[in-house]
Amino acid sequence: MIETLVWIVLALGVIGVYLSWTAGRLDRLHSRMDAARAALDAQLLRRASVVIEVATSGVLDPASSLVLYEAAHAARQAEEDHREVAESELSQALRAVFGDAAQVEALKEAPGGEQAAEELAAAVRRVPMARRFHNDAVRAARALRTHRKVRWFRLAGHAPFPLAFEMDDEPPADLADRP
Repeated sequence: MIETLVWIVLALGVIGVYLSWTAGRLDRLHSRMDAARAALDAQLLRRASVVIEVATSGVLDPASSLVLYEAAHAARQAEEDHREVAESELSQALRAVFGDAAQVEALKEAPGGEQAAEELAAAVRRVPMARRFHNDAVRAARALRTHRKVRWFRLAGHAPFPLAFEMDDEPPADLADRP
């Protein structure tokens, strides 16, 4: 009788340790996802700031400046529910304005334009990478949260279900190809 009780307690201890390890892993995935979201937000804010700086520099024609400024301002001011759409519209505005190599060259030829073009190209290139890191973290957390043991024992606690950030982040070809 005592031997059976010892084995039961030992088995429950092993199960408890395993569940604790799984909960810790899930917590680390949520932390990684939060850090990736913060990095994505920083890159999106950086891109919008650089676009506003380029739009107000006076280098571009007034129509292009207005399109870029309005799209970047809308992306910076968008509420969380509409952020993906606003960021996609900024990507579309960037492709519309800088889809022509002549516009990129005009930006580079202006005083301080070379630096502005490099900064804009770097900001445009970093957004897809940051979004990919975030969505990879979300995918890993979702995969673990779908396991039965996580659902049955409610190891995720009250954390909201992770959502991917889906947006159009295709950069303008002439900006993305810059070294």
